[in-house]
Amino acid sequence: MKSKANVLLLGSGGREHALAWKISQSPLLGKLYIAPGNPGTAQHGQNVNLSPLDFERVKMFCVDNDIHLVVVGPEEPLVKGLHDSFLSDERARHIPVIGPQQKGAMLEGSKDFAKAFMDRHNIPTARYQSFTVETFVKAKEFLSSLNPPYVLKADGLAAGKGVVIVPTFEEACQNLEEFFAGKFGEASQKVVIEEYLQGIELSVFVLTDGSTYRILPEAKDYKRVGEGDTGPNTGGMGAVSPVPFATSDFMKKVEEKIIKPTIDGLRVEAIPYKGFIFIGLMNVDGEPYVIEYNVRMGDPETEVVMPRISSDLLELLLACAQSRLSEVPISFSPNTATTVIAVSGGYPGTYEKGKVVGLPKTFPADSILFHAGTSLVQDKLVTSGGRVFACSAVGSDLNDALNKSYQLANSITFEGIYFRRDIGKDLSNR
Repeated sequence: MKSKANVLLLGSGGREHALAWKISQSPLLGKLYIAPGNPGTAQHGQNVNLSPLDFERVKMFCVDNDIHLVVVGPEEPLVKGLHDSFLSDERARHIPVIGPQQKGAMLEGSKDFAKAFMDRHNIPTARYQSFTVETFVKAKEFLSSLNPPYVLKADGLAAGKGVVIVPTFEEACQNLEEFFAGKFGEASQKVVIEEYLQGIELSVFVLTDGSTYRILPEAKDYKRVGEGDTGPNTGGMGAVSPVPFATSDFMKKVEEKIIKPTIDGLRVEAIPYKGFIFIGLMNVDGEPYVIEYNVRMGDPETEVVMPRISSDLLELLLACAQSRLSEVPISFSPNTATTVIAVSGGYPGTYEKGKVVGLPKTFPADSILFHAGTSLVQDKLVTSGGRVFACSAVGSDLNDALNKSYQLANSITFEGIYFRRDIGKDLSNR
């Protein structure tokens, strides 16, 4: 592209701050707008008071501001058809969107759709069946055929909270009743029950234009709020990249058994797809199994993936939009990136907002503070979410990066601040 590209990035969390930080480094960038953004994203572009779910206003903003590329951070606008809304509007049809159309977004929007897709294309995943309240008796029969623990998943989007893993058959039946009674609203009217896989988790990220793909750095995130992986699940308490057990042999299996069949499957089923695919995997005795697909980058994994990409991200995204991704190579740093999430006291349960934040005057070398849940109130930086900051750092090895992440986390103050102190510790011995 001869002229510089104006970009609209949708979203407001740590993932979007990391994407804004990376996109802003590109010499191909004209103007970067973030809607609605946060105080951190404002360091790299212009925040716009616009909801990503207000499709009409998003399209009009793009037309009025000569936007050349829309990058969608969160999943909800994609599942609700943002990309389709652009394609069906002659005023905005010419503006490419990074993020799948509604049919492709079903990979995240419906667990049942995703599992059936994996079945059709022989992609390794846990044995499963799907049920509604009308088939409650059959659901209990299927549960009784499985060994504990039991995995229940709400079919639809439940803000990352729609999965329960319980140790007993009785608890599984009780949870099933709660799901059908509307525990997650519309999302749990259908429930996927699947076999529990014993292993270690890994997040793999792919950028695809529908025919070719680029594999981004992998990451491992830490979901539970308590140290030693205890307590309730959260949106993520930290992440590391690279992952020691993701050897070249293992990643070759991931590419051959999962990534290629996924991209081929989309093509065979005529599901157009331009954007990110986040594959949540389980490494079971050296074999990869898909736990879930997401149709966007992960959070907090983006906050360690972006610092490791040494290529121009905007160049990759523009090539993806123009179906020429095969022309643009990707490269990443061999260094380690880590992030530690500083959260509000009480998260992921109830927590207070509006706590005044104190930040250090200088940050450790090679560390980056990504804002996840902050806002400005009368020029004061305050907390506005459960996850408040992602304290990211790059180091020569895991311990070096973690030392910098923790140095940064320890230098932040707000009432009730909490972060896990054991991120990456399980990997440092591997």
